[in-house]
Amino acid sequence: MNASPVPGVTLKTTRANNIHMRYAEAGPKESGRPLVLFAHGWPESWYSWRHQLQAVSAAGFRCVAPDMRGYGGTEAPEPIDQYTLHHLVGDMAELVKAISEKNGGETKVVIVGHDWGAPVAWHAALWRPDLFTAVCAMSVPYSPPGYVDILNALEKLGINDFYLQYFQKPGVAEAELQQDIRGALRRLYFTASGDMTDKGKGFGRLPGGTLLGNTVDPAALPAWLGEADLDYYTGEFARAGFRGGLNWYRNLRRNWELGGPWRGQPIHQPSLFIAGSRDGVLRFPAAKSQLEAYPKTLPGLRGSHILEGAGHWVQQEQPAEVNKLLIDFLKGL
Repeated sequence: MNASPVPGVTLKTTRANNIHMRYAEAGPKESGRPLVLFAHGWPESWYSWRHQLQAVSAAGFRCVAPDMRGYGGTEAPEPIDQYTLHHLVGDMAELVKAISEKNGGETKVVIVGHDWGAPVAWHAALWRPDLFTAVCAMSVPYSPPGYVDILNALEKLGINDFYLQYFQKPGVAEAELQQDIRGALRRLYFTASGDMTDKGKGFGRLPGGTLLGNTVDPAALPAWLGEADLDYYTGEFARAGFRGGLNWYRNLRRNWELGGPWRGQPIHQPSLFIAGSRDGVLRFPAAKSQLEAYPKTLPGLRGSHILEGAGHWVQQEQPAEVNKLLIDFLKGL
């Protein structure tokens, strides 16, 4: 167990869903309120929730933020097919079970996800409404399990240079990112942030055939990302590598196939959505229609907030605004 670099946050380990998991914990164990479970995305860590762990726990909620399957101090199984949404949601449900048993009983959970953690949160709420009684997602809008395989859709549109496609072949993206881990993360974090104002730059389409070729290496880090923050992320990926997180992308088609029984299904629990106005995900072709469909797909929606000036890493770029929205949502349940 490593020491936490965040005051008031403790790092622990447990076994859940047949893998060893490391998780960060903060807040009172007996609050009489739901557990708040945070699910991070790519390429990140439990540390991405450092601001929320401190603020939400100070508001009286017990908070848990694991390293997700394949990341940091959590186990990274070798088989690619061990990274489906079913495995990832299973990790969340079994982690809750493991830590609630240690504290003597059943727990109701509000799950909060960002980036890839958003689909995990959405599907956790969809598949286990008995356990996940409310959901907040950031960056990635909810879309009920769909009728379109995204990889097949890209092919039909004649697109063959999208980052999702680049990630499909094992070892290729890993090799590029491992060459200079700190430099790669610095480029990815800056280019997808609200500080990146050149819309011609990014890593959605890859005209040069590499992930980093059209990204920007900033002369100085943005205000929301300190040298110590980047050092922590770098250390985590130096230890765990990128393979586990990239394997999530290699299950896109498998997730689509396995989602058949839930196609078109709404989420009825209380829900909250937060994203940055400069988040490239909101420029995806389907994003506008997904947001407009919320009255039908999220009948329990309490709010959909687009934070002006924020990019993809919204909970790190504008933590005060995100914390207020999240805590107000939690207290209103």
